[in-house]
Amino acid sequence: MSEDTARFVGDIPQHYDTGLGPVIFADYAADTARRTAACNPQRVLEIAAGTGIVTRCLRDALPAGSSLTATDFNAPMLDIARTKFGAADQVDFQTADATQLPFADDSFDAVVCQFGLMFFPDKDKAHREAHRVLSSGGTYLLSVWDRMDYNPYSVIAHGVLGRFFPADPPQFYTVPFSCAQIDPIKESLINAGFSDITISVIRVEKEIADIAAFARGLVYGNPAAEQIRSRQGAEPEQVFDAILQELRRSFGNSERRMPMQSIMFSARKL
Repeated sequence: MSEDTARFVGDIPQHYDTGLGPVIFADYAADTARRTAACNPQRVLEIAAGTGIVTRCLRDALPAGSSLTATDFNAPMLDIARTKFGAADQVDFQTADATQLPFADDSFDAVVCQFGLMFFPDKDKAHREAHRVLSSGGTYLLSVWDRMDYNPYSVIAHGVLGRFFPADPPQFYTVPFSCAQIDPIKESLINAGFSDITISVIRVEKEIADIAAFARGLVYGNPAAEQIRSRQGAEPEQVFDAILQELRRSFGNSERRMPMQSIMFSARKL
């Protein structure tokens, strides 16, 4: 079954932002913003900005005089992002394909992409586009999720989906964790023209403040819900209930924290 895993539309953006954002994206967004600000860029482009979780952290971390452009392939995600900013924030939002960026060569001092690469159909082309729009000496900051077994929430969600649909399990959760091998990304960056590549493994221990909202986000905050609806045998609410039970079993104790792990790449354009 061919399924579109990159369409974040309908009510997905709201569930993504409120259910998933505070748990799996917020801490990494703050770290990404700190790393970006340390490069002292004046012109920053964010690719795959989603609902503006990283964008908000970037705007708070960057100097007031710097420019910030946030792009995403899905316009409904940017609609949520816009609500987090006022006119004084001076953030430019544009719908854009990461493999065909609508910007001139040498337009930015930093390009940032948190957890977006996995959804790009041509990852090599996306790296080449990031290199093209960067000015000489500019920095490309790119993060991906490490393997599923380092991110147990994904093991739980994917496993529950498999139990409900053993003959044809929805495959959404294989996509966000499909770029965990370091060497292919490193080689792609080198081939795109980048140098001074550094790689950091970033582990976070996260307490889940609202475990029900998180479980709902794992079903409705991405295309998994549509993949469920396209099959016979269960409804999204049944999957949500099962995921919630598994999360409570694993992380419901207030003394326990959920581990997560990502990989950050930093590369420069000479």
